[in-house]
Amino acid sequence: MIKATALDHLVLTVADPARTVEFYENLLGMELREFGENRKALHFGQQKINLHRAGHEFEPKAHAPLPGSADLCFLVEGTAQDNAARLSKAGIAVEEGPVPRTGATGPVISLYLRDPDGNLIELAHRS
Repeated sequence: MIKATALDHLVLTVADPARTVEFYENLLGMELREFGENRKALHFGQQKINLHRAGHEFEPKAHAPLPGSADLCFLVEGTAQDNAARLSKAGIAVEEGPVPRTGATGPVISLYLRDPDGNLIELAHRS
């Protein structure tokens, strides 16, 4: 058996990389880093999200990469109430929450919203 120890990165296929970068940098404090042949990644903690522009994906790729097909959960700082207020001030709609959920290491309070491609983004606050 091969034992997984952590998630290094994942790939999002996006319609407009610049719009995606702006959203994740401004909302979640991720850092854009460019690498390779004009490739872009959003770094946070010890992970990154590589960005592929729809129709111009890098090989190898997922079988059917599509913008808006991801469902991601990020652990975030602060309280759900404070972050809901920040989202509202930024004009970002909360689709659901704050609601109790179960994260990988225990209970969380979550807010759900959409990124520019329509991916479901869960902001989880450890309780």
